[in-house]
Amino acid sequence: MKSTYTGEFNFSKYLEKVIDAETILYTGRVTAVRGLEVESEGPRSVIGEMCIIKLQNGVVLQAEVVGLDDKIVHLAPFGETKGIEVGCEVVATGQTLMVPVGKNLLGRMLNVTGHPCDDKGELVPETYYPAVANPPSPNERTDINRRITTGVRSIDSLLTVGKGQRLGIFAGSGVGKSTMLSIIARNTNADVNVIGLIGERGREVLDFVKRDLGEEGMKRSVLVVATSDEPSICRLRAAQVCTAIAEYFRDQGKDVMLMMDSVTRFAHAQREIGLANGEPAAQKGYPPSVFDMIPKLLERSGTNLKGSITAFYTVLVDGDDMNEPITDKVRGTLDGHIVLSRKLAQANHYPAVDILQSVSRLSRRVTGMQTRKAVGQTRAWMATYQENETMISAGIYQKGNSTSIDEAIDKHEAIEEFLKQDEYEPCPMEETLKKFSELTGIDIPEDEYVENPASLIPSTAQIVDASKRYTE
Repeated sequence: MKSTYTGEFNFSKYLEKVIDAETILYTGRVTAVRGLEVESEGPRSVIGEMCIIKLQNGVVLQAEVVGLDDKIVHLAPFGETKGIEVGCEVVATGQTLMVPVGKNLLGRMLNVTGHPCDDKGELVPETYYPAVANPPSPNERTDINRRITTGVRSIDSLLTVGKGQRLGIFAGSGVGKSTMLSIIARNTNADVNVIGLIGERGREVLDFVKRDLGEEGMKRSVLVVATSDEPSICRLRAAQVCTAIAEYFRDQGKDVMLMMDSVTRFAHAQREIGLANGEPAAQKGYPPSVFDMIPKLLERSGTNLKGSITAFYTVLVDGDDMNEPITDKVRGTLDGHIVLSRKLAQANHYPAVDILQSVSRLSRRVTGMQTRKAVGQTRAWMATYQENETMISAGIYQKGNSTSIDEAIDKHEAIEEFLKQDEYEPCPMEETLKKFSELTGIDIPEDEYVENPASLIPSTAQIVDASKRYTE
């Protein structure tokens, strides 16, 4: 029978598959299991390549190449080493860890390999992104000139955040880091939330999904989970997997809110891998690779030519020491830091944000002139009260001796009430700025409620031009 089809069939995609196909299967054999690592003689592989360890009972275990020593390959398995024995076959896949991504990730909870772990069925990805990738080049980054709403009144008023900005939330254990992330996830005006729970307790994962996020918050969120009982490589790569998912949505033109809890446990995971691989301990037991990986992870967020990733990274401050190595490294890399105070938390002041120790480096770019004036006035009152708190509390200070101290005392209680916020109390940006205006007595016009109020401020060139016209 003669075919009536006269068109041309496109074989290009099949040819590409054939060209890219690996025709040689590289294999090796397990020679030793040492603590967190599996050693094998072969296969031929590169750092970061994924391998398969075939156990005698038919189970296969994924592992990543983390070190090479002549013919010996050092592997970090993505699961328990139970069942591995000398002689188990190791097969190189020829690929690094790739993350399945797509719009159907919304509302799902994923594990470190990007596969669902929420009993809602399998995912059909649109494409794959590499878990470990380079940050956008400086030339690809757009200006941060739009404000993003977090729903946390103290941040939106006094520590305003721009779309594409990266901030750290620094606190000791039990001071309210996870609670603050849940408030942001529920109330932000970002298009998508990508949340990484790195090294969390298993109980807290379900609590965060059901109690903190809720059904509405989950609809526009993607969760990547690696609990504290999982191997170091899982906790390490989970941070990079959730960043890759955020990069996918950014490339779709979305404004993404990336929240990672916590960078400290990411650093702990790399410390365990580095020390097991023979790296020397440097600062407080952390090997040099930790301080190399932190900026490579954090710099991946931010803006590019298509969209933005606004990121909040929590940092568990060991011993409440703000100068310990991880805290210091993260603070120096990010665009601002929010410090949570144990003293405020103990006084039932939530969110326990220490405004005077916290800084948003880009807040002046994304706020209007009157808002900035109100911020300056409030900070001045708070600083004055803090400097003289001992005298005020002891009754040594006599009212009338200093106008500035008198004002600080009069405003103290109102400022405290403004900064306190119930966990489930919504606070849109317009409402926040209205309350802020009432607190300070400074009129904040409605023009400054917009997403980019800084655009209303005339530039230096415009002022000079107007001045010339007036003179003429």
